[in-house]
Amino acid sequence: MSMNIELDTLVDQVSSQFRNLNPNEPGQWPLLPKVAAWTAMTALVVLLGWLGLVSLTADELEAERNREAALKTEYQAKLAQAINLDELRKQKLQVQEYVTQLERQLPGKAEMDALLSDINQAGLGRGLQFELFRPGQVIIKDYYAELPIALRVTGRYHDIGAFAADVANLSRIVTLHNLVITTPGQASGQMLPSANGLLAMEATARTYRYLDPAEVTEHRKAQQAAKGGKPGGAPQSGGQP
Repeated sequence: MSMNIELDTLVDQVSSQFRNLNPNEPGQWPLLPKVAAWTAMTALVVLLGWLGLVSLTADELEAERNREAALKTEYQAKLAQAINLDELRKQKLQVQEYVTQLERQLPGKAEMDALLSDINQAGLGRGLQFELFRPGQVIIKDYYAELPIALRVTGRYHDIGAFAADVANLSRIVTLHNLVITTPGQASGQMLPSANGLLAMEATARTYRYLDPAEVTEHRKAQQAAKGGKPGGAPQSGGQP
């Protein structure tokens, strides 16, 4: 009986400390409310910190899972390359040989005069008469130079066709552009009878040559200077072959 009374008294004493608490003055609270409030705040802070840590860890875990999938895909791709390495090397050699063959079809700077002579001889060999054979300005590209040539020849239809075929079959690359075939006396859109069945062909032949290492270096420097806005840095677009 006395134990129940003491227990009731203890409960009353504890509960009395929690009565009439002023939330604006926690410093005036009795000891038990202070301890309870501190414990609750500590538990809340620990809980929030734990949740934040778990959330961050979960994001990192998800990122690593995605990275794992990407690494697996990359591994499979590289494994396939490793398995086919010998075949890929053979293909690389074939491509290099093909590029070399194409480069051989481009004359060097010293060979351009001979190529121009070959084009002229191809026309003369077919009995054509050159009324115009005018090389234009050299156009410098990244790794090669392009030379346009304005042509005007007169001759018979089949001879003109054979000349175009001969140009296409030259050992060096020459292309014909903007072909226009007319009669020598054609004017104002009216077709006049040609003398002796002769026709006139106007075209632009384009020949190409590769740039030597010094020209490539100079061209790149000019491009960089042009991009940097330096005076006099614009790349040259013309010159003699």
